[in-house]
Order: sequence, then C-alpha cells, then structure tokens
Amino acid sequence: MGTDTVRTPPADGAGLRREQRGWYFYDWACSVYSTSVLTVFLGPYLTSVAESAADADGYVHPLGIPVRAGSFFAYSVSLSVIVAVLVMPLVGAAADRTGRKKPLLAAAAYTGAGATTAMFLLDGDRYLLGGALLVVANAAQSVAMMLYNSYLPQIAPPEQRDAVSSRGWAFGYAAGSLVLVANLVLYTGHERFGVSESTAVRICLASAGLWWGAFALIPLTRLRDRATARSEAALPGFRQLAATVRDMRRHPLTLAFLLAYLVYNDGVQTVISQASVYGSKELGLGQSTLIGAVLLVQVLAVAGALAMGRLARSYGAKRTILGSLIAWTLTLAAGYFLPAGAPVWFFVLAGGIGLVLGGSQALSRSLFSHLVPPGKEAEYFSAYEVSDRGMSWLGPLLFGLTYQLTGSYRDAIISLVAFFVLGFVLLARVPVRRAIEEAGNPVPDRI
Repeated sequence: MGTDTVRTPPADGAGLRREQRGWYFYDWACSVYSTSVLTVFLGPYLTSVAESAADADGYVHPLGIPVRAGSFFAYSVSLSVIVAVLVMPLVGAAADRTGRKKPLLAAAAYTGAGATTAMFLLDGDRYLLGGALLVVANAAQSVAMMLYNSYLPQIAPPEQRDAVSSRGWAFGYAAGSLVLVANLVLYTGHERFGVSESTAVRICLASAGLWWGAFALIPLTRLRDRATARSEAALPGFRQLAATVRDMRRHPLTLAFLLAYLVYNDGVQTVISQASVYGSKELGLGQSTLIGAVLLVQVLAVAGALAMGRLARSYGAKRTILGSLIAWTLTLAAGYFLPAGAPVWFFVLAGGIGLVLGGSQALSRSLFSHLVPPGKEAEYFSAYEVSDRGMSWLGPLLFGLTYQLTGSYRDAIISLVAFFVLGFVLLARVPVRRAIEEAGNPVPDRI
C-alpha cells in the first residue's frame, strides 16, 4: 500500500494535546477487560467451568491432552501469547510501512471486544469455548495495545513521555475501579436483580466487552495517522518476524532493555492474571472479597502511577523502576505466607501491589519509547507488547506447570519471584543514556 493519502497531524501544541487526551481514552476503554475479565472473574469462573467438565481425577482433555482443570486457565493465557507473537510483528511492520495504524487498531480492538462480549455464552461445562474466547480476546488485546503504545513517541515529546504514559495508565485504572464497583453491586446483589450467581458473572464479563467497544470510539476519532516514507510491502509470515529480530540486533542496548522488561513484566502480568485463582482456590476467599481487593488495587494504582511519574522526574525512570521491582519481590514473597481465610492480610497485599503496579508499567513504556529508532515505532512495540497486559506466556506456563506437578498454588505463586530478581539484574546492567543515543533519539535531562 502507498502512503500518498495518509494524513499528517497538526504540529501545534493544541493538536497534540487533543491527541493525547484521545490516547488516554483507549486505556479507559480496554483496561476494564484487563481488570474485570482477566484479573477478577474469568480465572476463577473458567477454572470452575473446567472443573465441572473434569473426569474423576480432576483432568479435562482438550484435543485429547490431559490437563489438570486448575491449570487450564493459565495454559489458555499462555497459548494466547503464542498467537499474539505470530501476529504482532506482521501488524506492526504493516503499520509502520503504511502509516495506517487506526484501521488496524480498530480491527484489533473490536475483535477483542466482540470475543469478550461473547463470554456471556460461557456456562455449564463449556470450558473449550471459554478457552477459545480467551485466546482470541487476549491476542487481539496484545495487537491493539502494541498499536496504541506505538503512538506515544508521536504524540509526546521526550520530556513529556513519562507524564503522558502515567496519565494513560491512571485513566485505565480509574475506569477499572468504576466498573468494578458496578460489578460488585451486581454480583453481591444478584438475587435482588433476579439473576443467578453464574449469570451475574457472565453479565460482568460481557459488559467489559461492550465498554471496550464503546469507548474505543474516542481514540479512533482523535488519533491521526502519520505519513511515512516506508512504503514497501510487508514481508509474509515468519520472514517479517525474522526481519524484525535482525533489525533489533542492530540496536543491542534496546534489545537488552526489552529482554529485562520481558522478564520482569512476565512476572507482573502473571501475578495479575493468577491472583484471583490463588485467592479463591488456595486462600479460600469469596468472590466479593476478591472483587474488593482488586478494586483497592485499581484505586491505589491511579495514585501510584502518578506518584511514580513524579519520582521519575527526580530520580529517573530507570531507578524508579528498579525500586518498584524490589517492592514486587517483597510483596510476592509475603504472599506465599498469607494465611488461608484471612481477607485482611489479602487486602494488605493488594494495597502493596496497587502502589507499584501502575507506575512500573507506565515508566517501562515511556522508557522504551526513547529506545525505539524513529519510524519503527509499531514494529518495535510489537516486540514490547509480547510480554505486556497479562499476555506473557512463560509466567502462566510456569505457574500452571508448578501447580500441575505439586498441586500447590503457594508453590506456583512463589516460583514467580525469579522473574523479578532476574529482571532487576538485567535492567540494572542497561546503560539507558547510551541506548537512547544509539537509537538516534534526543536524551532527556533526567532518565
């Protein structure tokens, strides 16, 4: 496709601010999926559906493969990443070459929103339907977030990116909090509303898809496609994936940061996606308690994202992220020792997660944006997105395998500490100022 009809955005500050405000609203739209579906409802619910379909030994048999019912959700999340890994480099390269990100963003967003809305059909023992919808929704979410993130270097100058990225995360957590309150009202009062507990959960799942689709209209209206000089056709299949990897090898420091991010964010996203399963199955906590804990995470994550954005202005994004990884390690280690049936301590743990969750993600995104060579934003963010937003494959796979082998969710949760320790070591070794220079970008005063 050529680029002669692609619109170029206005260069004035008012035009960029309008785009930034529109950009924030995609986080507002899609974070409800991450919160209500992936973090709160789908893990315990799909696990229960799989358990109802399990044999006497507690196994289901998708495609004839014996899988412990308690591991099915984690394996489905892992499979969704494999699908995303195959698709994202192709979409990212096409977006960079054509400059037409918005149609691709719209297609990915509404595919994910449609699959999420269809989760209303997940009842009885339809665990295979649930797994298929989860794979489609998660893979679409990965592709959409890759395209969304790739706008950041284009709508914010280097000195504004930490703040703009943090505001985007804050918008997402605010939306997650708002919808979780509505979910809590419906779930706890389902009898007053004349619906069963199962139906209430399915309404919460489907409403996240409707919210996602409705509010995605705002960024799709305000964001603008950029003209690009790269008009050659996208390479087919694995050739494009190989070409992206070869190009990234020309920027080894950018690749080193991406490796560190992939490792520690794998741990972050696995904790997010599996925390409700841990609280429900290992600690014996009810769904209302889990919703309340996740709501606490959302509220504190808004403040945490903004506060860590301010810390980055004083201490630099890299140091602030390293501090958050120490906090993640201590919090996860404490989670291993949580007593069963003690919601107060689970709320304390949720508070600790909330304070570091938003900031560690927002600052990682803005720091990476400085390391991307100009003109290759979508292609590079496709690699970045591989381990983002609960789509990481290695963490859920390790969690699922650990539980399958030991039958203990405590062993599964403590195994994730390795991601934070190794991620800290890898990030500490990256000279970010030199990495920014070698990528061909201006170096901010504080990084």
